[in-house]
Amino acid sequence: MSASQARTGQSRFAELGLGARLIAQGALTWFFAKRGEPVARLLHAPWRDDPYPIYRELRDRGPLVRSKLGALVATTHQLCDEVLRDRRFGVRTSDGSYGDPTAAAVELQLSLLELDPPDHSRLRKLAAPAFRPRRLETYRERIELIADELLDRVAERGEFDLVRDFAGPLPIRVICELLGLPPLDAERLAHHGRVLAGALDGVRSTRHLRQMRESFAELDAMFERLIEQRRADPGEDVVSDLVAALDEDKLTGAELVQLCDLLLVAGFETTVNLIGNGTLALLRNPDQWARLRAEPDLAPAVVEETLRWDPPVQMTMRIAHEPLELAGRRLAADTPVLALLAAAGRDPAVHPDPDRFDLDRPDRADHLAFSSGVHYCLGAPLARLEAEVAFRALATRLPHLRRAGAATRRPTSIIHGLAALPVATNRTLSPT
Repeated sequence: MSASQARTGQSRFAELGLGARLIAQGALTWFFAKRGEPVARLLHAPWRDDPYPIYRELRDRGPLVRSKLGALVATTHQLCDEVLRDRRFGVRTSDGSYGDPTAAAVELQLSLLELDPPDHSRLRKLAAPAFRPRRLETYRERIELIADELLDRVAERGEFDLVRDFAGPLPIRVICELLGLPPLDAERLAHHGRVLAGALDGVRSTRHLRQMRESFAELDAMFERLIEQRRADPGEDVVSDLVAALDEDKLTGAELVQLCDLLLVAGFETTVNLIGNGTLALLRNPDQWARLRAEPDLAPAVVEETLRWDPPVQMTMRIAHEPLELAGRRLAADTPVLALLAAAGRDPAVHPDPDRFDLDRPDRADHLAFSSGVHYCLGAPLARLEAEVAFRALATRLPHLRRAGAATRRPTSIIHGLAALPVATNRTLSPT
């Protein structure tokens, strides 16, 4: 047997072992879910499709709840914000290793999402200038043109899928232009986004593991080619800026590729789900949809209320780097705490009548949808801008938009979004 054959055999054996562990974990959490354990239910359909009653149940138990699965869960706005801002917490263990053994096993390449300072601070500083609100405002007109072009395509069809035909292609086109990528297959990139965003829940199966590796390999190869092109012929794009930093030894080649992977996927994944969730909320609340149609300048209010009411990222994990006290409990070093960002958005202590979707809510922007502290979402200004343009375009150009079928949720817990949203219009597109 050759060395290559031996390595292949070892890899398959390890994959079989991982598959067996994943099946066992899934069976255990399903058992607890069927017995009513709320955190376990967040991991499985049908409960994860509408997790907000579960969040309310957990909040009623207190600000910091221990699940039967062993996890400590922060349920209130105040405590989630405290955990996210506290520098004694990080996304890795105190020795710098992955908090999730599965993530380590598959070598998740999520760059900034999986790093603590000082490496996180160094890489974030390099990417941050491209996502400053003032610079992004220069893209507004281009985003509006892309939105109009996409709506022109669906106008004569009468029925279309809002996710596939609008919410997905819009941010994909924008982030590709921002990174200096040539026009790419939006469906293929959306597939990579779903696969890699799903990895935030952990690997679900050996098939998912293979899909992840294929997606990373394809994206890595694409960016390696682009990096060489930008080194020879720099442009006015984010990758050119990062290549200059590479040549100044401010980051490594592997870090650059991983950072590009993250900027691409994170650059459209959040916005796809923000637009989808917000549109569904509007169509389920006809009075609010009518308000937006009558006053398109309420589009920023739709963005913030969606982020509060049904955010694309529902939760995030932090790990104590030292012994500390939290909400009256003593935590040992390396204790993980799950911060329920979506539960914080419906905390009645901050948002009266929190389950009501209300564009007139004065406190709607006081949410944690983009996290908080050092890991506050770098792309938040871009997501807000794209979603604002999208909601304004839908209200002004498709005022008779309505649902044409059942919405389908994605089979994930951390990322909360739509796989499909059939909609219909009266085939009359208002002028731009």
